[in-house]
Amino acid sequence: MSLSDEPAAAQRQVRLQVENLCRRFGDRQVVNDLSFEVGAGEIFGLLGPNGAGKSTTMMMITGLLAADSGSVFLNGTQVTADAIAVRQQLGFVPQDLAIYGELTAEENLRFFGRLYRIPAEELGGRVLEALEFVGLADRRGDEAGTFSGGMKRRLNFAAAILHRPALLVLDEPTVGVDPQSRSHLLECIRRLQEAGTSVIYASHYMEEVQAICSRAAIVDHGRMLVCGTVPELLSAIPAEIRVHIKGGPVDGLLNECRLLGQIQQGDMIYTLTLSRGESAADLNNELRHLLAVAHAEQREVVSIRTLEPNLERLFLSLTGTSLRD
Repeated sequence: MSLSDEPAAAQRQVRLQVENLCRRFGDRQVVNDLSFEVGAGEIFGLLGPNGAGKSTTMMMITGLLAADSGSVFLNGTQVTADAIAVRQQLGFVPQDLAIYGELTAEENLRFFGRLYRIPAEELGGRVLEALEFVGLADRRGDEAGTFSGGMKRRLNFAAAILHRPALLVLDEPTVGVDPQSRSHLLECIRRLQEAGTSVIYASHYMEEVQAICSRAAIVDHGRMLVCGTVPELLSAIPAEIRVHIKGGPVDGLLNECRLLGQIQQGDMIYTLTLSRGESAADLNNELRHLLAVAHAEQREVVSIRTLEPNLERLFLSLTGTSLRD
């Protein structure tokens, strides 16, 4: 029986409730009245800039860090540092690798398996099962310190699912990995979700969240800015077409109020925006008109760029484009 083929009863009934979580560090309010829910078999995305409070929130969810106020409930039971039985239903993949380089892959998992109190008679099978799941069974006897970055991330992931958690909390699980390892990890997450495991997925890779999450929330300065299904979130961002025309404004378009024009280094960037209630055909008609006028004035069209609605555009519109350290 594989990890992705055995949806336990607990997995089918998972419900996580995060209620009014708050946490300060010194003078800084890191998490500020944060609330959301995650249902059975759901992948919930948690997005935010560096320092937004994502990692702190996930550590409070797993009971590794106490909240100043607020509560976390898993299937109605509060998650706290001393609630061992509840915490054993959770798996956590932190940003920083939690493996030991001088131990082999198998030794690492055996160590974590004992921490999870997996019975001795089951441990060997669970370790091999987890290694096969992440594609490391053939390297089980090699020291983890010899692994590539992607292999270490996969071993880190294996350690978190060894005890078959009902809820898996992932904090940047694919950061710094090669495309093959990233693809494999995302497929592992999908398989676990299909088997009934609930997942909280924090990442700066917006395309990953958009691809695998059913719902997502964007937080900044410890507060939730938006939360909803991915289609609901994307509906807040209009489709756009940006046309780069050589030189200044096209004379025949000076009175076209629907066009948003911006001069960049002497050239003109026109933006066509699909407003609510309009169809893609309306946008295409505007584009044809713009190109016809530019052609009539013998102006050079340098490029045409289509901007589809995506989470990255929504993220930047809500949190800004300034650098975060």
